[in-house]
Formats: sequence, C-alpha cells, structure tokens
Amino acid sequence: MQLIDNIPLSILIILTILLGLAPFVPEPHIVEKLRMLSQGTLRKPIDIFDLFYHAAPFILLIIKLIRLKSAGSPQ
Repeated sequence: MQLIDNIPLSILIILTILLGLAPFVPEPHIVEKLRMLSQGTLRKPIDIFDLFYHAAPFILLIIKLIRLKSAGSPQ
C-alpha cells in the first residue's frame, strides 16, 4: 500500500483519463469491455487482459482516494 501512497494524486488522475478512457473515439475500451462483460461475451483472453489494463488506473485511483479519506490528509 505504501507504493500507492507514494503515487501523486495528479498522476493517477491523468492516467485514469488518458489510459482508462483510451481510445476516446468511437468509445472507450473500458465501456466496450464492461458491456461485453455484462452481456457474457467477454471470453477471449485478450479482451479480459484489455479490461484489466484499462480498469487498472480506475482501481488505483479509487484505492488512493479511499486511503486519503481514511488518513484525513488531502494531497
């Protein structure tokens, strides 16, 4: 967890916007992969990897925000 604590919040926000929502047109991969997951068509290993790859910045940002809130110190 110390690794996540050492990552600046601004870097995580930028990563979430750029990597988490890439490509922006026609729709972000994360949206496409979540739709595939909800429809039960997320079966190929590359699609599963792609979901985790694009979801990672969101997950790290959420963990960072929870840890900041529990610590009570904004960065």
